[in-house]
Formats: sequence, structure tokens, C-alpha cells
Amino acid sequence: MKALMKTTKSATPATVEKKWHLIDADGLVVGRLASIVANILRGKHKPSFTPHIDCGDNVIIVNADKVRFTGNKLKDKVYYKHTGYPGGLKEVTAGKVLEGRFPERVLEKAVERMIPRGPLGRQQMRNLRIFAGPEHDHAAQNPEVLDVASMNRKNKVGA
Repeated sequence: MKALMKTTKSATPATVEKKWHLIDADGLVVGRLASIVANILRGKHKPSFTPHIDCGDNVIIVNADKVRFTGNKLKDKVYYKHTGYPGGLKEVTAGKVLEGRFPERVLEKAVERMIPRGPLGRQQMRNLRIFAGPEHDHAAQNPEVLDVASMNRKNKVGA
């Protein structure tokens, strides 16, 4: 009788099945939502997770302008960027970004910083679609609604 073979199956790009998830970010905490979305984008929620393959799902986030911060982060959290010139360090608070022209960038940057850097991370970030309002243009993909607020009571502010 042969001994039992224990082999690990590695996913290949041809065997990966991608699903679509829809998340309503109204009232959700930014960091908690970003960590859940980052895990879905990487594919860590699947038993066939393979670190060097893009085996994550596609995520659509609506109402990104209604995300919430806990504590004083709305006025204390600062985002920095550099213009490339000497002394060109610019800073803006999270509250100003949420009130500004592109409020979805708060959530985009939070997720982006939880994804590994490099070509695979950039490929996984292309599977994320963020919309500031309640409408999205991916209804043809029939996304599954993912209720993040019900996963943990701390995921939603004021609940």
C-alpha cells in the first residue's frame, strides 16, 4: 500500500475564478473597510490562495464619500505628497480630501497601502473600482452584495 501523498495545489491564472463584490461604504470605518477589501483583492479569503498569482476578486465600492474615521483622525490625519522641487512637501488633512473633488482617494490610498508593492500589487489594484456616489456602471457583472457592517459591530460608526 502506498503512503498518502500530501501535495499542495497551486493556482494558475487559467484556474482562477474571479467573482464581483459590491460594498456600500456608507458609515463604515476607513481602515477596517480597507483591510477587508485588501484581503479580497489579494484572494486571501479563498482556499486556493497563491501568493504569486492574482487570484483575488473584483470589488466595487459605492458611497466612498460617506466613509468615516474614528477619533480625531478627520482633522489630525495628514496625507503628504512631494512636488519634486526642493521644499515641495505638500500636506492635506483627511477631512479636506473627503470634502474635496475626489473623496474616493481616501479609501483608494488606504487599500493601496495594504496591497504589496510591485507589478502584482498594481495588477490587483486594477480590480478595485471606487465610486463617490451610490451609482456604479458595473451592473452587467451581477456583483454579490457584501455587507461589511454586519461582519463586526466596530466596522460601522454609530452602530
